[in-house]
Amino acid sequence: MKKIYTSIDLGSYGIKMIVSECVQGAFHVLAATNVRSKGIMNGEIVDLESAISSLQKARKNIEEMIGVSIDQAIVSVSSKDIDFNIVSGEISLDENQLIDSKEIAKVLHESILGNVLEKRELITIMPISFYVDHKEGVKDPKGMMGTNLSVKAVITTIPKNSLKQTLTLLKNCEITPVDVCFTSVGDYYEARNADVDGGVSAVINIGYSHIDVSIFNKGIMIKNESIEVGSREIDLEIMKRYFVKKGVARGLKEHFAISNTRHADAGDYVEVLNRDGEKVTIGQLEISELVENKFLELLKLAKKQINLLTNREIRYIIITGGISELAGFQYVVENVFDRRATTLDINTMGVRNNMYSSALGMIKYFYYKLESRGKTYSMFNESQSEDLISSNRKMSGTTNESIIQKVFGYFS
Repeated sequence: MKKIYTSIDLGSYGIKMIVSECVQGAFHVLAATNVRSKGIMNGEIVDLESAISSLQKARKNIEEMIGVSIDQAIVSVSSKDIDFNIVSGEISLDENQLIDSKEIAKVLHESILGNVLEKRELITIMPISFYVDHKEGVKDPKGMMGTNLSVKAVITTIPKNSLKQTLTLLKNCEITPVDVCFTSVGDYYEARNADVDGGVSAVINIGYSHIDVSIFNKGIMIKNESIEVGSREIDLEIMKRYFVKKGVARGLKEHFAISNTRHADAGDYVEVLNRDGEKVTIGQLEISELVENKFLELLKLAKKQINLLTNREIRYIIITGGISELAGFQYVVENVFDRRATTLDINTMGVRNNMYSSALGMIKYFYYKLESRGKTYSMFNESQSEDLISSNRKMSGTTNESIIQKVFGYFS
């Protein structure tokens, strides 16, 4: 069976949607789109009708690219008011029973029971370690034999209403959510490697309306905080300084300014119209100084938040978000942090832009969960897969528990 997955990142500035196929552990993007989002703020749905319109547009773009309808997806959820809890569970096994994915699912289920409050929804459960009889620190007990299996894990929950908003949006767009995921987890899985997994790391995603700061310990998210400022602060400063409209400010930020003044051209100027229709001449050095100062403010806030979240030694700091693609951004990062901090560099063909880091990483996280539980799954049936292949040749009321039951395998 072909393993083809779709992810949707519901961002405040844009909705990113990716269709990717996994072949022998390698991910190949078949289609990707980024559509200006409306009705979404900080990952939450604030205007359902506007959000539906935006998501439908993104879906239409993808379907036109691949020639197949999208009816299932992994979707991002807001990390606002996220709670972390360490839980444990234990089950007895038949004498010398071989442990497989069913036993793992059962012990994870045991660890959850009674640990999710009535007004909250479970989003993730990440095993820290398993114990088989007296053997401690087992990462993957599949294939082992014993009479007792226990687990220690980290679970994350969010308010029910927050998840309900996202599920309502998908239902109105006739898309079944087969998994839900925090964008920061997607960012981590896009950046992860053996070194990053070996210790404590921080992930900073500079979004349009907020900055997500997350702490991971050996691949498990243990802390998260959202700072309610983002790259729109740069737009607002440009609008204020030059008295231009929002669209002009964004254009100047994304296509003319440089992240740091050392790479700006003092002789480069551009003319734009202000809100009174008058011509304004703007120098690249001048506007780059403005942008650099705002970036320094944002990164210093993120650095302060890391220190508030943990006093552990941070091995790596990974910074992403579409705005991190601006020329010279890494130099600003090094001004605030040290060389442990690096800007993410996506090299997957079709999505070589950091704005796709969450969407692409969400697929990798989903695939990892399936692999670790000995499961296979595709969001496209055989008929859809054949239609997709043919198309490519021509071109060149769900609840959170039922989602987990269907795909995660925790309760099956």
